[in-house]
Amino acid sequence: MDLNKKITFADTIFAQEVDDEMVLLDMNSENYFGLDEVGTAIWQAMEKDKSLQEVLDSLLQEYEVESDVLEKDLIRFVNQLLDNQLIEVK
Repeated sequence: MDLNKKITFADTIFAQEVDDEMVLLDMNSENYFGLDEVGTAIWQAMEKDKSLQEVLDSLLQEYEVESDVLEKDLIRFVNQLLDNQLIEVK
């Protein structure tokens, strides 16, 4: 996946933080998704940053983890969001 791509959130997604975790509701399918603390941090970074590379860079500043490990985790997370049609990558 090209880290220069930008994430856009589906218009039908409602996101709410509850006790350091994010709850997502897809208004089309009426499915709920729960994100743990790390998933919430990634989601929030995607809301702020312009590209996946910027998301990766900001997460590397926040967590002590190898860059390649975090990049693989980020790509896996983004692919799960894509599979559930919660985001688009442009």
